[in-house]
Amino acid sequence: MTGILTTTILSFILYAVIAVFFIIQNKKYRVTTVKAVGLVFATLFILGVITVYILMPPITIPNMTIANLVIGTAGMISLYALTKSKPFTKSTKHFDTITGALILFAIIAIPGFILLGILSLDDAHQSIATKEVEEAKPLDQDATPIVVSPEFARNKVQKAMSVVPNTQFYDLGKLQVQKVNNDIVFVAPVEFTGFWKYFRGKETEGYFTISATDINAQPKFIEGKMKYTNSSYFNHQVSRTIYNAHPNYIQNGEPQIEVDEEGKPWYVQTLYKPIGLTNKPNLQKLHAAVVDPVTGDVKLYKSDQAPEFIEGSISSEMASEENEYFGKYVHGWLNSIFGKKDVKIPNESGTETSVTPLFDENGAMYYFTDMSSPKENIDSALGYTLINARTGKLTYYNGEQNNGIMDSKGAKEIVNKEFPEKKWTGSMPILYNIDGNPTWVVNVLDPNGLFKHYAYIKAADSDFVVFGDTARSTLESYRLALAQDPSNVESTGEANLEKRNGTVERVLVTTQDKNQVVQFLLQDDPIIYTVNSGKAPRAIFLQTGDKVELEANIRDNQTAIVETISIEGLTTTPEQ
Repeated sequence: MTGILTTTILSFILYAVIAVFFIIQNKKYRVTTVKAVGLVFATLFILGVITVYILMPPITIPNMTIANLVIGTAGMISLYALTKSKPFTKSTKHFDTITGALILFAIIAIPGFILLGILSLDDAHQSIATKEVEEAKPLDQDATPIVVSPEFARNKVQKAMSVVPNTQFYDLGKLQVQKVNNDIVFVAPVEFTGFWKYFRGKETEGYFTISATDINAQPKFIEGKMKYTNSSYFNHQVSRTIYNAHPNYIQNGEPQIEVDEEGKPWYVQTLYKPIGLTNKPNLQKLHAAVVDPVTGDVKLYKSDQAPEFIEGSISSEMASEENEYFGKYVHGWLNSIFGKKDVKIPNESGTETSVTPLFDENGAMYYFTDMSSPKENIDSALGYTLINARTGKLTYYNGEQNNGIMDSKGAKEIVNKEFPEKKWTGSMPILYNIDGNPTWVVNVLDPNGLFKHYAYIKAADSDFVVFGDTARSTLESYRLALAQDPSNVESTGEANLEKRNGTVERVLVTTQDKNQVVQFLLQDDPIIYTVNSGKAPRAIFLQTGDKVELEANIRDNQTAIVETISIEGLTTTPEQ
């Protein structure tokens, strides 16, 4: 109750001033006035504690000013009613002074805080640790393994709820993706369904995990009593537990569960300090509160110094808010409404509060969001952001590679229009760089949230779509389609090129959209090589027995896309 009592006491500063003034000025009825002051204080204090307990307002200058105005006004009116003092009469001019001052203070303070909040939007933007990159960063499919959508995972876990003891007491809580023992999984706590279930149960039974990389994986239930949860009541609610320990911080979003390497769950909440006389976040002062759900112990860390097992010390809600400050308020509030110079609007296609979590090759978690133009009926992306889920650092990728490509909403609409009769929809679009081509990878789900297909969509060509049942097979089909596409003559990336040479053993030439694709085998080499005649026109004259030297991107399914090829006896160079 420490935080609640502290906040309530700080809300009575103005009332204390008013009460002292009343006692001093009311010399004739001082005893009666003192009794009235005490009675009003006791009544308002009880009401204040209850209000603070329910609303949990952080101790900030705007919040405490408004709380003092409300309690001060209520106290003043009550003192007028309980004493002989009557406002705005000849005998109470000294009381009218404080009444007028209180009214004037309210008239100035409330609009003042609103104005300061608007003016500080630019400061919030400036507080973001930002890095802009001209060339869009390739997102390696193998380094970004989340392929199971939260809707699909939740649907599976819901069906497994029967394994929970006293199932009728509980429902599934918020899914949180994280890395546990090198496996990317969704973690979801079991939560109470209501007050009476909490009253009878007191503790929840544990949490579920399910793979975020394998659509065939089944959920696992891990038993473990938890007293402090999001759905608990009174002092066992996680948010209230954190508030009691740190009432001077603003909580952002809903506390989420994360599991350490030993399988013990913890609740994690993002906190921040506001800017100046506002409640706007200073994004360089983000913290994480970590709560033990068994004991209720709370520990506070800077977001980037939280225990290593915590991937998301910055919540998805905070990341979404950060995207908004970054994109909309680049030149302040007025520009976001009128001129809109350099304004970028974050799309809301993400899986968690408009953002989508993903992991890089080093195991660090980021929040992905694509940005679009504020102009209406414009469905092209301007770039995308990646926000580090521990540091809050935002990197904006807006290189030429992304110019003119469709945004995430457009990618989802393509999927939605493909299966109208089945009502299948697109979910969790993420932009990848596949063989030099910006590509939207989208989960296709049925109305019940069950996974049906993967869709790989060339972001620069809405008609170039490949569907498949598994991530790997769809990826390979998409890569083969890229290699056979006559319009796709750019390099697939020199960084992965390998040099090969040998004698041709078999050759197959096919025609695709008025262009020819050559596939061939080399002696004592299991790789199937594919070359587009748009890259090497003379490759169509390749014959069995020809000796070749080539550079190719070798895939792990024994296929390769040829970038350059030299045929002995022919002068063959790729046309760029």
